Amino acid sequence: MALDFKLIGTRLKQARLNKKLTQENLAEMLDVSVAFLSRVERGSLDISLKRLSQICEILGVTEGDILNGTSTTSQNYLNNDLSNLLKNCPPDKLKLVYELTKVIVEN
Repeated sequence: MALDFKLIGTRLKQARLNKKLTQENLAEMLDVSVAFLSRVERGSLDISLKRLSQICEILGVTEGDILNGTSTTSQNYLNNDLSNLLKNCPPDKLKLVYELTKVIVEN
């Protein structure tokens, strides 16, 4: 299974925002550039597990949460990921997603 670095970056950004940290704050704590952190959050840079672990420790989240999303034991574990995907979805594709979801749920 390939890692989705864009999704990982989105989760890291959300965890950073939840801690009320700016990119500058977190970059300083990690001793990296803001540009590096920005590229990680956009998913345009593959992050090492060592660096991911450092970021997770500072943000108070687990590597599993960042790599897999919220706990799969939770009944609504996909809601956050689905919501994040839909935020960036173009209107024409959003309508298609809605129609497909409606058919799946109703059948």
